[in-house]
Amino acid sequence: MRSSRGHRPKRRPAIVLTAAVLAGLLSVTAGCTKAGNAAWNDGSQPGASQSTEPDTKAKATITGPAADAKDVPASAAITFETTDAVETSVALKSADGEEVDGTLSADKKSWLPTGALDWGATYTATVNATGDDGKTATAESTFKVMAKPNNTISVSSFLGDNAVVGVGMPMIVKFGKAIPQDYRDDVQRRLKVTTEPAQEGIWAWISPTEIHFRPEKFWKANTKVHYKLQTGGLPVGSGGFLRNDLTVDLKIGPALVMTVDNRTKRMTVTKDGKVIKTIKVSLGKKTTPSSSGTMIVIEKKRKTVFDTFEELGPEEGYRTDIDYAQRLTWGGEFIHAAPWSEGQQGSVNVSHGCVNVSMADGAWLFGQTRIGDPITVKGTERRLQNGNGWTDWNMTFAEYAEMSAIPLSDQ
Repeated sequence: MRSSRGHRPKRRPAIVLTAAVLAGLLSVTAGCTKAGNAAWNDGSQPGASQSTEPDTKAKATITGPAADAKDVPASAAITFETTDAVETSVALKSADGEEVDGTLSADKKSWLPTGALDWGATYTATVNATGDDGKTATAESTFKVMAKPNNTISVSSFLGDNAVVGVGMPMIVKFGKAIPQDYRDDVQRRLKVTTEPAQEGIWAWISPTEIHFRPEKFWKANTKVHYKLQTGGLPVGSGGFLRNDLTVDLKIGPALVMTVDNRTKRMTVTKDGKVIKTIKVSLGKKTTPSSSGTMIVIEKKRKTVFDTFEELGPEEGYRTDIDYAQRLTWGGEFIHAAPWSEGQQGSVNVSHGCVNVSMADGAWLFGQTRIGDPITVKGTERRLQNGNGWTDWNMTFAEYAEMSAIPLSDQ
């Protein structure tokens, strides 16, 4: 819900596009909004185009962008109203006659181009509504897109095309500047995810500059994921506009899941539901306990150096060469080989919070895992803090959905 503090003019009720998102439907903004003194409009002011065939049973009206509208955002959808129509079609052409691809909403009240419109270009929208009498009413609107603004904000994806990731991997989208809370639902409606096989999921705002998507349960092994960010030209307040559209196609790998039990000092590794190895571990000692919770492999380094002098000081700090390191938290918890603690692994916790394994097991595990594979640690003295790593799975799906700008019930 938006606040009513008056910095943003009241808008007409939203008209939405609907696109398949996993097993459900995810609505897409079908109109554009305006705020403050931004030098643009959505073309919905008086002057909307009416049907040109008054003797037809069906009628059509383009409500936005209206005829002769100027400074229309490049993200604009074509919104319209029809009456007594059994068939509706929409066409959008540039000034040189080139047709623009787009998608008609399920409720047949709006149409969204497949990508951002060209800055400064002129377009003509045509809506045809055919009644059961076989006659067609036509409405047209010619409008001009705003010039490219100075204040554009980048949109990027952590993952790229052809990536293969673990079953716990969230889809991560970042913005070059903070998105005001009042505009996050507009942005979220422009993010579409489809998978094969279909799985239900939701976007959640991790911070004002970052949004993640996860399904209700871990991804099914070998899922194909496609997500499209139709964000180019979208206004986000204070005269700012998102810069670009983006699409990503990737794949989920095998279902490799790690579970660590502090009681037994063992890690159980399963692959596609079958146990493939049990590994002795040493977790964090009582003064530096490991975190209990579900974490994700964030990065992998065959060789690295742990240097804690700045964090712990000259008396407790250390600098150590590390093999087979797999980061789990931003705070410095890793799975890694620790040949110096092999005698304690399986019986005593001696680490500074990491999951210590033997050199041989570290090498084996490093060869099995991918970025995005989940690990759950149980029974330690400290709980994992949300935000300390990709902690998307450290909460229930209902808790995760609370971070969405659109209630789960409205998706």
